[in-house]
Amino acid sequence: MADTAMSSAGTTGGDDPLQRAIWRLRSRGCWTDAAALLTPHADRAVHAGAAVQRTALLVERCLFTGQGWAEAEDALRVAEAVAQDDDDRGAAACERGQLAYAATVLGVRDRADEARSALGRAAALLSPGSRTRPLLDFRRGLVAEHLTDAPQSAGPAYRRAHAGAEAHGDTLLLSFTWRHLAALALREGEVAEARKGFAESLRIREDLGFLIGTAPALAALAEAEPEPEAARLRAEARRLFHLLGGIPTWLADQLAPAPA
Repeated sequence: MADTAMSSAGTTGGDDPLQRAIWRLRSRGCWTDAAALLTPHADRAVHAGAAVQRTALLVERCLFTGQGWAEAEDALRVAEAVAQDDDDRGAAACERGQLAYAATVLGVRDRADEARSALGRAAALLSPGSRTRPLLDFRRGLVAEHLTDAPQSAGPAYRRAHAGAEAHGDTLLLSFTWRHLAALALREGEVAEARKGFAESLRIREDLGFLIGTAPALAALAEAEPEPEAARLRAEARRLFHLLGGIPTWLADQLAPAPA
């Protein structure tokens, strides 16, 4: 199971008090509370961006917890209804693709065709310079790797996402692209390259205070490190995992102690 990115709008919030509050909640796994801060704005056409951001928070909750599917679907329908232009519609389609991907990869329901269709629609709607385009490229890479089992197609998509994230200053998305490019490198036996990518992903998440994403980053780096460092990283990941109430749920098997 791979962790996946959402829109980094309001990553740390900058000078916007609302976005700072959203980031503090999101980074600790309080997605419902974060989404609630956007609710007064999300059903108005003038705030189409807020509707997409609220949807993204609730979709991320689904992926990390395996819960909240109905709420995410409702938020998505609102985002689609209030979209005003192709960029809004493309961003909403990108979230529909992500929700369908999450349902499929977590085994809730096979929505692989919907995921591909929605992301393809987003690609047709979003301009080449859209800030959502790198996120879309990343998610198309996820579908290629985890639903289509085509890592040869995932790699170029991740690299496009990585370059786009750098160009737009999307630091959080870079933590995801570093991690997934590293995973492909490890798959090919390029251990040093994998270690570098995993370490950079972890560094970014720690710098940003993205607590909910730190345990997966620690566990990923452990895969590329020799013992006893790998055991230390897994122990730290396990500590954070339990501190956050067993989230993300899909990390449990990876962190389970080896049988004696």
